[in-house]
This record gives sequence, structure tokens and C-alpha cells, in this order.
Amino acid sequence: MSVVVGIAVVLVGIVVSIALHELGHMVPAKAFGVRVSQYMIGFGPTLWSRRRGETEYGVKAIPLGGFVRMVGMMPGPRPGQKPARGFVGQVIDDARRASAEEIRPGEEHRAFYHLSTPKKLVVMLGGPVMNLVLAVVIAAVVMVGIGQQTPTATVEAVSACVPTATATEAEPCPAGAAEAPAAAAGLQPGDRIVSYDGVAVSSWDELTTAIADGGTGAAVPVVVERDGARQELQVTPVDATRAVTTADGGTDTVTSAFLGVSPRFEHVPAPLTEVPLAVGEMVGATASGVVTLPAKVAEAVGQAFSGEERSQDSVMSVVGVGRAAVDVAGADSSVLSRVQMLLSLLASLNVALFVFNLIPLLPLDGGHVVNALYEGGRRTVARVRGARVLPGPADVARMMPVAYVMFVVLVGVGVALMLADVVDPVRIT
Repeated sequence: MSVVVGIAVVLVGIVVSIALHELGHMVPAKAFGVRVSQYMIGFGPTLWSRRRGETEYGVKAIPLGGFVRMVGMMPGPRPGQKPARGFVGQVIDDARRASAEEIRPGEEHRAFYHLSTPKKLVVMLGGPVMNLVLAVVIAAVVMVGIGQQTPTATVEAVSACVPTATATEAEPCPAGAAEAPAAAAGLQPGDRIVSYDGVAVSSWDELTTAIADGGTGAAVPVVVERDGARQELQVTPVDATRAVTTADGGTDTVTSAFLGVSPRFEHVPAPLTEVPLAVGEMVGATASGVVTLPAKVAEAVGQAFSGEERSQDSVMSVVGVGRAAVDVAGADSSVLSRVQMLLSLLASLNVALFVFNLIPLLPLDGGHVVNALYEGGRRTVARVRGARVLPGPADVARMMPVAYVMFVVLVGVGVALMLADVVDPVRIT
């Protein structure tokens, strides 16, 4: 049941993310007078639709995106303009005619291409900005509302013995192993360590620092809070050699002061001021990933079909996000922790939608933003030069061949990643 709930949460989150993205385009477009003929969530066959006013609202079968059809996205053919030659020219002419045919007689002023540059930017940036806002809201819920899993100064478990080189997972305390200092001193699970060797501690980091600074071989006072009352115990930390994992995935040994307690992890709310910083880091990491996307896609597909284990930071499709949600929902952790991880997935997805849609190529929003900036730049230069007649709207139709090529590439990348996510999905551990 938890797996089903997890998948449902992610699916609803994806649909809401798409819906809000398209809403971010539609609301300012309508406010600026542009006729919006369709607002659709998904692609393919229409499952449900209802017309309200001049706009058809609906849901389509494939929930991999959505669209808002704004009338007059590009200028039609100029009077007396001769038809272009060749396949590319025909594509451009067809785009111009299709755009012109959407405009009703007498409503030419409601075409999108008649908007000023600032208004075009507001409309086209509205979608990605909605995803960014949603990511910030989700991050705030995760970080401030739920809190980050943080080790505290409360004892979760007490080691029975000092670790030795012959210890194994099956036999952690072989014959002859010395009793752990914490166990010998009488520390118990649930004790909250208030001070160590006269130094007040309120977090796990402060406790480990105090243990390391205090040295070994001599008894030190430890004050704990147990059942609402404080007690002072005497503990004698010892040097212990333990195995650690190195940065390259290997193992090494380290000798340090050993007490024999492990921390209890609790959800500790972060300050609200940390939310923008965290989202900013996510945006930066995602933008870096987009720059290296071709290499990342090739790596993901190569790992999936070569038998090599997928990297934890591998790019994923919507299918991969769903598989990750299944792993999270079925994880052996508290319900709150699983909810937190599912929400974190949705926050990452919205950051990805924000960054990806700003790629400056049609049919993505970033391509329309670049065209609007180009158009505004031409008009600004003309004003500076004292031109009496300013340049008209940019001929966006000329970019349609690029848009079609980009669309084919996006579909190809999406299919490749979906196959990789089916064959060898990224495992959330």
C-alpha cells in the first residue's frame, strides 16, 4: 500500500507541477488580452475537456507535459510575400499560415506577437517561474516544516565493546574485546548528553568535538538527562582503530577517541533563510547538469545497457522518477522520512523544469524569451538611431525548422532515458 501511495503522490505532484507551469503562461497572457484557445495537461488523445468562455480546458492521455495555445504566436505572411522554396521554406510558410488562421477577424490586436517585449517576457517566463516558486514552497515544507534528519546529542544505542580488527558484522564483540567505555559507565539509550568534561553540548557535532579534544585514558564527567532528571557519570574514553570508507570508495583505518555511543536522528527544522540558498544550489547543480546533458545521457544509456550499475547522480526520465518514488515509498524508514524524500524528489523535478525550460531554443520557453529579447533589442537600436518607424515583430517562423529538430531530439532523449530507467533504474538507497 505504501508503494501505491508513493507512486500516487509523485504522479499528482507531476501533474500539479505541469498544471501550474501552464497556468503561469495562461494567466498573464489573458491579462494582457491574448486569446488563449486551449489549456491542456498532457499530450496525445484528449481524455476530458470542457470549454469555459473562449478557452478549452482539458487533460490528455500522456502526462509528460502540457501546453497553452495562445493565438498568434508568430506573425503571418507579409502582404505580397512570395512563397519560400524548398522543404525548409515550406515549413516556415506553413507555420506562418497556421498562426494567421488562428486569429479571428477583428481580433488581430489580440495576437501574441503584438505584445510588447516586457509583456512577452512575463508570459513566457511565467511558466518556469511557477516551477521555481513551487520548488521553493516544497523546499520550505521539507526543510522548515518537517526538518532535516540530524544527529542529536541523544543516545540511540550503546556499543557493547571496543571495536577490534577481528570484529565482524556477525560477531561484533569477539572473545577478549574490552567493554565499551559508555557501557561501563552506565550510559543508556535515550540519555540526552548535556555536558562532557565540563563542556556543555547541545548537538552531536559538539559532543564529538568535545570527545576528540578531551583525549583518552582518564575518567571525565558526563552529565546526562534521563527520565527528566540529570545524572553525572564517569566515563573513560579509549583509543580505538576503526575502518572508514575513503573518498575513492576504498577502505582505510583511523585511530581516535572512542566512547561507544551512536546518536539518535531527529527532524530538526532549518532556518527559513536557508531555503533560498538550498534551492539556489539545486538550480546551480541542475544548470551544470544541463550543460553536460549529452554526456550525461550517453553515460546513463551506456551504464544501463552494459551491465554497469547506474550512478546515483545519473539523469532520469519521468519513469525514473516514478521508480525512485517506489524505492522511497518502500524504504525501511519512518513515514515522515519517506514523505520528506518524496517531497524532495518533487522539489528537484520542479527545479529541473525551471532550468530546462530556459534553454534558449524553440520550442522551449527559453527560445521564445530569446526571440522577444532580439525583437526588443532591434527596437531599442532603432529608437536610439532616431528611426520614425520601429521594426515589427520578429519573424519567429524562421526558427521553426530548429524547433522541429529540437523536438525530435527531445523525444529521442526522452525515449532513451525511459528505456534506461526500465532496464537499469537509479536505486535510491
